Amino acid sequence: MKADYVIVGAGSAGCAMAYRLSEAGRSVIVVEFGGSDAGPFIQMPGALSYPMNMGAYDWGYRSEPEAKLGGRRLATPRGKVIGGSSSINGMVFVRGNAMDFDHWADSGAAGWSYADVLPYFQRMETWHGGGDTTFRGTSGPLHITRGPRQNPLFHAFVEAGRQAGYEVTDDYNGQKQEGFGPMEATIWRGRRWSAANAYLRPALKRPNCTLIRALARKVVIENGRATGVEVERDGKVEVIAAGAEVILAASSINTPKLLKLSGIGPAEELRSHGIEVVADRPGVGANLQDHLEIYMQYASLQPITLFKYWNLWGKALVGAQWLLTGKGLGASNQFESAAFIRSDKGIPYPDIQYHFLPIAVRYDGKAAAEGHGFQAHVGPMRSKSRGTVTLASADPKAAPLIRFNYMSHPDDWAEFRKCVRLTREIFGQEAFRPFVKHEIQPGAGTNSDDAIDGFIREHAESAYHPCGTARIGAADDPGAVVDPDCRVIGVDGLRVADSSIFPRITNGNLNGPSIMVGEKASDHILGKGMRAPSNAEPWVSPRWQSAQR
Repeated sequence: MKADYVIVGAGSAGCAMAYRLSEAGRSVIVVEFGGSDAGPFIQMPGALSYPMNMGAYDWGYRSEPEAKLGGRRLATPRGKVIGGSSSINGMVFVRGNAMDFDHWADSGAAGWSYADVLPYFQRMETWHGGGDTTFRGTSGPLHITRGPRQNPLFHAFVEAGRQAGYEVTDDYNGQKQEGFGPMEATIWRGRRWSAANAYLRPALKRPNCTLIRALARKVVIENGRATGVEVERDGKVEVIAAGAEVILAASSINTPKLLKLSGIGPAEELRSHGIEVVADRPGVGANLQDHLEIYMQYASLQPITLFKYWNLWGKALVGAQWLLTGKGLGASNQFESAAFIRSDKGIPYPDIQYHFLPIAVRYDGKAAAEGHGFQAHVGPMRSKSRGTVTLASADPKAAPLIRFNYMSHPDDWAEFRKCVRLTREIFGQEAFRPFVKHEIQPGAGTNSDDAIDGFIREHAESAYHPCGTARIGAADDPGAVVDPDCRVIGVDGLRVADSSIFPRITNGNLNGPSIMVGEKASDHILGKGMRAPSNAEPWVSPRWQSAQR
């Protein structure tokens, strides 16, 4: 088995690279351990709580006990399936804020500013929002749509934000992220439009792109150059040779694990597992970041929530309608309204995100609380806490040790308290008067800092946005793992292109920027000139220095 490029991981970035590299005439082999994404659990948007909790599709990782969260071990789902995490996620599409990428560039990721990445966000998408396309794409493989927002609660949420004095935005992925407005999703014609559907399936129709189901064990490195990938397939170990380069796109959890198994990482850690050091890169597995969130839940005065379908008969009805017509509630992820706000004056761009959902339920689909209700998922966007991904052993089949160190920075607590109090104010607006019966959680009595902190400690959950564990930076930066061309520093013929390379977590969900990384990395790999930087000017609140809203 040999190809010009061997890509490890058929996830968001890997699928995009398979598409672009094969489109350019190069031969590509994609190595993916997971299986097929066929079937309604993945393809039906309304069934999103299922694949994330199914061992067939998820690696089943959990964090180590988190000291600041009462020793809880938090679920860390990563897609083990064609399409990777884009096949098990909530399908929410957020690019991130323009200032996120300017921060990347300022921290050593030259060529990754907003002006540089916007043309790749445009190349990758076909936007169906129907507004101004100055900032949007109209002919890319990834279809971006909006839900019908037929439930009045979706409009109440946006109107309540306006009444509370916040901005309203027609398109948070366009010129103006800040504000309340419609949420966007990777859903097309009633189906989950994963990276597998958008990129991999078309790529596999070409004769020069092949998909192999196997477990990647390590990168084969000879005389300082990556020459292939050692895999286990059908119980046999073999090497898939790369004529040009090996590209790791195995997720921010599995990519650092693979780098370390290949001898690239902190020398002391590698030696402790008997692994020969090829390149001493202390940044491999460091800088782990994520978004935490809580669910602010409210009981509904009116029986208009999705709770009426929260029974076997209701779910069967929704599923049958979707299977027969591709329409109905099953064709939406039910995240149809959103908001990005600033938590305080002096903060130049949003640092709190909202997902609004017209049912009160946990992400894993359990415990619909108190009958009819609705909720906002809310959390800070730029926690200063940093964690690690380390090896448990040198066995490629052993799960890595994941330590997020959630809430380890004191600012995290202050930011989360603001989330709770600002959210209560929003749900207290006139627009919600016909709908809010009472607060289910945290609950009306949870008012003091200590009480709110206690709720966060017990109930904060990951938003499933891990990133940063092989960060991009200047070639002479000892903490960087890849240079601005995505080349692993200290090893030839090896690149990383997935959410591992984010220097700092972006504002919102990570599927969009992960696909963008795959798109942009493809041009770096092909040695093409990069797309011309955009001159489009993003909106920044003229009052950010003096006002919170």
